[in-house]
Amino acid sequence: MPTVKGVPRLSVRFFRETTGKEPVRDWLKSLPSEEKREIGADINTVQFGWPIGMPVVDHLEGDIWEVRTRMATRIARVLFAVEGEVMVLLHGFIKKERKTPKAELDLARQRWKKLRSAR
Repeated sequence: MPTVKGVPRLSVRFFRETTGKEPVRDWLKSLPSEEKREIGADINTVQFGWPIGMPVVDHLEGDIWEVRTRMATRIARVLFAVEGEVMVLLHGFIKKERKTPKAELDLARQRWKKLRSAR
């Protein structure tokens, strides 16, 4: 499918808990505005350019991918899955270790499983 300039290939949706809470949106809101802008720009790059690879996106396992954002003093990751033409943002965190911590990946995996079983 050819890319149409100005038209996103994916729409973006935040994972929502049964309580209505959106953890990734809440996490993003807690960050300084410059970091929010940088992460948002990388999510936008994925939205308009999907499928893309390194250095912006890496496949972690199964349906789980990560948006990789290098900011001025730290590194952020937003873990997501793609369902049809929807990019579902499952988990966001500041990376402190070389490898994605198992607990962070487990949380994204758990949220994706919860979302899939609710359908």
